[in-house]
Amino acid sequence: MRVQFSRRALLLASLSGAVLSSTPALAQDATPAADSGYDDEIIVTAQKREENLQNVPISIQALGTRKLDQLNVTNFEDFSKLLPSVSFQSSQPGVTTVYMRGVASGGDGNHSGSLPSVGVYLDEQPVTTIGGTLDVHVYDIARIESLAGPQGTLYGASSQAGTIRIITNKPDTSGFEGRVDGELNTVKSGGMGGKIEGMINAPISDMAAVRIVGWYQRDAGYIDNVPGTRTFCAAADDGEGGVTCGPGGISVNNNAFVEKNFNDAEVYGGRAALKVDLDDNWTITPTVLYQKQKSSGVFSQDPRVGDLQTQRFYPDARTDKFIQAALTIEGKIGNFDLTYAGAYLDRKAYQINDYTDYAEAYDALYTDYGGLAGYFYLQDNAGNTIDPRQFIIGTDHFRKMSQELRIASPQDERFRVVGGLFYQRQSNQIHQDYIIPGLADSLSVNGRPGTLWLTEQKRVDKDYAAFGEASFDITPTITLTGGGRYYKYDNSLIGFFGFGRNPNGPPFNGAGSSRTGVAGCYTTTGAILRDNPGGTLLPAAVEGGPCTNLADYVNGELVPKRTKDTGFTHRVNLTWKPSEDVMTYATWSRGFRPGGINRRGTIAPYDADFLTNYELGIKTTLADGRVRLNAAIYLQDWKRFQFSFLGENSFTEIHNGPNARIKGIEADINVRATDGLTFTAAASFTDAKTKNNLCAIDDPTYQCTDPGNSISAEKGTRLPVTPKFNGNATVRYQFPVGPGEMHFQSVIAHRSSATPDIRVTTADALGRIKGSTTVDFAAGFEWSSYSFELFLANAFDERAQLARYSNCGQCDGRVQVLVNQPRTIGARLGAKF
Repeated sequence: MRVQFSRRALLLASLSGAVLSSTPALAQDATPAADSGYDDEIIVTAQKREENLQNVPISIQALGTRKLDQLNVTNFEDFSKLLPSVSFQSSQPGVTTVYMRGVASGGDGNHSGSLPSVGVYLDEQPVTTIGGTLDVHVYDIARIESLAGPQGTLYGASSQAGTIRIITNKPDTSGFEGRVDGELNTVKSGGMGGKIEGMINAPISDMAAVRIVGWYQRDAGYIDNVPGTRTFCAAADDGEGGVTCGPGGISVNNNAFVEKNFNDAEVYGGRAALKVDLDDNWTITPTVLYQKQKSSGVFSQDPRVGDLQTQRFYPDARTDKFIQAALTIEGKIGNFDLTYAGAYLDRKAYQINDYTDYAEAYDALYTDYGGLAGYFYLQDNAGNTIDPRQFIIGTDHFRKMSQELRIASPQDERFRVVGGLFYQRQSNQIHQDYIIPGLADSLSVNGRPGTLWLTEQKRVDKDYAAFGEASFDITPTITLTGGGRYYKYDNSLIGFFGFGRNPNGPPFNGAGSSRTGVAGCYTTTGAILRDNPGGTLLPAAVEGGPCTNLADYVNGELVPKRTKDTGFTHRVNLTWKPSEDVMTYATWSRGFRPGGINRRGTIAPYDADFLTNYELGIKTTLADGRVRLNAAIYLQDWKRFQFSFLGENSFTEIHNGPNARIKGIEADINVRATDGLTFTAAASFTDAKTKNNLCAIDDPTYQCTDPGNSISAEKGTRLPVTPKFNGNATVRYQFPVGPGEMHFQSVIAHRSSATPDIRVTTADALGRIKGSTTVDFAAGFEWSSYSFELFLANAFDERAQLARYSNCGQCDGRVQVLVNQPRTIGARLGAKF
C-alpha cells in the first residue's frame, strides 16, 4: 500500500506541476478579476423555477461555485460544516445519514431501516437511497442549496425535514473552457494525501456542448491499529452443578493486523453531460455519473486504547461504487414550461468488518454461564471449542429509478402554478454473513460452513405522487401560496435472517437457538419448520438463503411482507415584501416519511411519521446590497416518530415512538465590508425534546406501566445527534499584489455537545458527543488564470467528535468515537483555460 501510494503521490505532484505549463496561450488571454466570494445575486431553483435567493420564502442557504472553491469543499462532511441546520451520523466514508433541524431519533441508516428524513438531489434527480446519502464528490458544482423544513409538497417522501440539492454546472455552447486543480497535503500523526481534478467544456456546434469532469482523491489515514489481546472464558464447574467462567480460556492477539494510519481512503470518478438545444424552446440534457470509493480500517478511536488508536482483530474495508444515468428535457408548450427528469441509479457496496466486540461483550454477558464457551456451542467438527471471534461480510445492491414530469405557468404572472407527477422505485439486495472461522458444519447456517448468522433479503420501496402549488399576488407586495401532494407508498421485504438448524440437534446451531433462522422457515404446507419438524422447506425466495422465514404464505406461494398507505401533505405560505430589500413570510407545512417492514418478521410493520412545521422568516438586503441578513424561527411537531435500535441478537428494529416538539431559530449574514473584505456567518439554535415517554415496549398510552415494560426516555428528553448550537463564520480578504491578487481566509466552526442516543441508559453508557471548535486558515495568490494556495485545516488540532456508537446491542462497554481529521497542512495549485 505504501509503495502504491508513493506512485500516486508522484503522479499527483507531476500533474499539479503540469498545471503551470498547460495551455499557456489560452491562459494569457484571460483577464484577472477581483473575486471576493461575495455573490451580489444568487439564483436558486428551490421552488422548481429560477428565482433570486432573497425572493424565495423558504429558509434556504446556498453555497455558490466561488464559495465552494474558496472553502475547498469536496464532500458531504465539508459542506455540512457550513450548514448549521444540518447534522449527521456516520461511521466511515459513504455511510452517512443526514438530519436537519433536529429531526433525528438516532439509529437510522441500516440497510433495512427507515427511509431518510432528508432528501438529497443531484440536479433534478433524487440520489437518496435506502442505505443513506450518496457522498458525491463536489467539483465543478454551480451551487449547493440547503432547504430547511418540510419540502414534501415539491420534493416528496424523503424530504420530511428538508432537502439538499447539488446543482452541477451545465454544458455551455458559448465557448471552450477548462480547468485543472491539484492538491498535496500531510496529516499530523498520519500520512500524506492529495487530489487531482479537472473539467473540460467543449461546444460541438452552436446548439450542442459537452462537459466532462473527472477527479481522484486520496485521504491519508490517521488512526493506528495497535497491538491488543482478548481473552475469553473457559467453561468451568462452579462447584454447585453449574458452569462459570474459569481460567485457561482462548486468548488471541491482533499482531497480524497491527498498522499505523490504517484508515486511508480514496475516491475517483467522473461526470459527463451533453446539452442539445433542439430549437429556441426545447433542450435535452443527458448525464452520466460514476464514482468509486474505497476505504480501509475504521475511522473511529477507542477511548480505552488511546488517542487516534483502536484495536481490530480482523480486516476492515469498504468499497462503494455507483453509476447514475439521467435525462432532463426542458421545453415550452405555449408559454408554459414543461420539464421531464428521469434517472436510473445502480449502487453496489461491499464491506468486511471485525466483529470481535460482539464476542467480547457476549462473553462478559454470560460470565455466570461460562461465557461463550459455556453458553454457546462454538465448536469445530471435532467438538473442540474454537476462537469465538467473528467478522462480517456484507453487500448491498441498490437500484433506483425515478421519473418526474411537471409543468409551470409563466412566473411573471399574478397567478402562477406548478404541478406534476412523480414515480420512484428503489430496491436493495441485502447480504450479511457473520462468520466464525472453523465453526462446525452442523452448527452453521445450512449450506454455509462457518456462518453463524445470515441475512439474505430483498427490499423494494415504491412511491407515487401528484403534486401542485399555486401562488397569487393579492397585492403587489403580498403573495399567498398554497400547495399539496397526494402520495402513495408500497414497501415490501422478503427473505431470510437468522441461524441454521441442525436436523440432529440439539444443539441446533452455534447459538443454541431453536426459534430464530431456519427453524422459522416456511414448509410446503405453509407451516414453519419448528411447528412442522418433518416438513419440506420451500425454496429460498432470495438467492443465497437456505430458505425463507420473512414472507407471507398466500395460496401456496411465498409473497413479500408489504405495507402501503396513501395520504396528503400540504404547504401554505404568506409573503409580504414591503420593499425591494425586505421580505417576510409565514409558512405552515407538513412532511412525511413512509412506513415499512421490520426485518424480524415477528415485529409489526412501522407506520409513517409526520412532521408539521410552523415558521416565520425574514430576508433583508441592506447597505446598498453590501449586507444580506436572513433569519427564521420555527416550531415543529413530530408525530409518532420512527425509532430504530439494535434489539435481540443485535438485530435492527424500527418502532413508532412518541411525539416530539422542536423549536429553533436559524440565521445567516453576508457582509461585503470593502471591495476586498467579506464576512459570512451562519448559526442555528435547536431545542428538540420528546413530548411523551419513550417506552421499552410499545405502549400507545406512553405510560410504560405494563408488566415487563419500562421508560427508556422520559418526557422532555432531548432528541439525539443534533447540538443545541451550531455555527460557523468565514472572513476573507483579497487585495492586489503585482500582476495578481493575494488573499487570506479563515473559517471557524463551532458546535455544542449532543447526546448519541435517545435512550437515556444507552446514551449514558456511550457518553455525550462533546462540543468542538475548529479553525482553518488559508493564504493564496491568483494571477492570470492560475491560482496557488497554502492551507492549514483544523489548525489547532481539535479532536472534534462527530459520533459515538458501539458495534452491537450489548457492546456499550467498548465505545467507538468518530473523530475529525487531525491538523492538515497542504498546498493547492490550479489553472483555468
